[in-house]
Amino acid sequence: MTTLTKTEDAAAPTGSDSFLSVRDLHVKFSTEDGVVNAVNGLSFDLERGKTLGIVGESGSGKSVTNLTVLGLHNPKSTTVEGDILLDGVNLTHAPESQLESLRGNKMSMIFQDALTALSPYYTVGRQISEPFRKHTGASKKEARDRAIEMLTKVGIPQPTLRVDDYPHQFSGGMRQRAMIAMSLVCNPDLLIADEPTTALDVTVQAQILDLLKDLQQEFGSAIIMITHDLGVVANMADDLLVMYAGRAVERGSVREVLKSPQHPYTWGLLGSMPRLNSSVDEPLMPIPGSPPSLLNPPSGCAFHPRCAFTGDVGGDACVSSRPGLPDGRGSACHLTAEQKQQVFIEKIQPRLG
Repeated sequence: MTTLTKTEDAAAPTGSDSFLSVRDLHVKFSTEDGVVNAVNGLSFDLERGKTLGIVGESGSGKSVTNLTVLGLHNPKSTTVEGDILLDGVNLTHAPESQLESLRGNKMSMIFQDALTALSPYYTVGRQISEPFRKHTGASKKEARDRAIEMLTKVGIPQPTLRVDDYPHQFSGGMRQRAMIAMSLVCNPDLLIADEPTTALDVTVQAQILDLLKDLQQEFGSAIIMITHDLGVVANMADDLLVMYAGRAVERGSVREVLKSPQHPYTWGLLGSMPRLNSSVDEPLMPIPGSPPSLLNPPSGCAFHPRCAFTGDVGGDACVSSRPGLPDGRGSACHLTAEQKQQVFIEKIQPRLG
C-alpha cells in the first residue's frame, strides 16, 4: 500500500498517548459502475481507556473506516492508502497473518446484528471460547470456563446452562450481550462497536451501554462507537467525529460538539432529533436532499447541495473549494467563526432548545 502525504484534511490532534492513530486514510472500492471513494482523507487519534464516537448518515464511511482498521476488506476490489497505527504497528502494511493474530486478541468488533454475526450451527459457548483457545492456547475446559465467566460478566442468567444454547435460543438483547462477551474474551485493547444497540428496545439499549462502560473500566479498552444516534454518543463517548461523504466534517469533545456545533451538517443532525421538551405535534426538521453518490461526489464542499447557508459564504467557494478541517476542535466549513456563532445562536439554538 502507498502512504500518502498529508492533505489539508489529514490534520488531526496528535499525542504520544494515542493508542490508535489513523492518518490520511483513503479507501476505494472498484465496482462495475466505477470507483467508490468510501473514505477520503480521514485522520483521528484514540487514547487507551477513551471512547470515540463516529456519527453520520448511512454511507458516510463510518463502518468502512472501522472494517479497514480491522483489515476486513477484499484486497482484490479494495484499495487502502494512508496509515493505521495500532500501538505503533502500521496495519495498512501488515501481512494477513499478523492481522489475524491481532483480530479478536488486541482488537475486536461488536457487529451491528448479532443474529447474523453469530453462527447458527455452533453453541454460544463454543463461539465465545474459540478465539480464546486460538490466541491463548487454552484447553477446551479452560476455554469453556472462560466462556462461562464472560457470560456472567455480561449479565446472562444461568451461564453454566446457557453456554450450551444456540443463538436462536437467546433473545435479541442476550445475543448482543453474547456478542460483547465474544468480543471481550481476550481482553482486547481496542473495541469497535458498530451500532451495538440497533433494533433493541430502550431498556435493553441502556443496559448494553452501561455494560460497555463497566467493561471498559475493567479492561481499560479504547472504544470506537459507530452510530447514527447522538443520544448514544452523548451517553458513551469522550470525543466525537462527524463524518459526511467519506470525510470528517467536524470533531471535538462530545460536550463541545453537542453544545456548540459548528458545521451545518451537524446542525441538521441535531435538528432532526426528537426532544423530550418539545411538543408531540412539533415536526422534526430533516436535512433536505439525500447523501451524495460516492461514485461521483460533489465538487468543493460535499454538503453544499443540501446546505442552507451557502449564500452566507458568498461567491462560489462552497462549490469550487473544499474546506479543510483544522487541528483539534473545528469544522470543515467556509463560514467564518463569527458567522458560525451567529447562525447557531440566531437560527439553530432556538430550534434545539
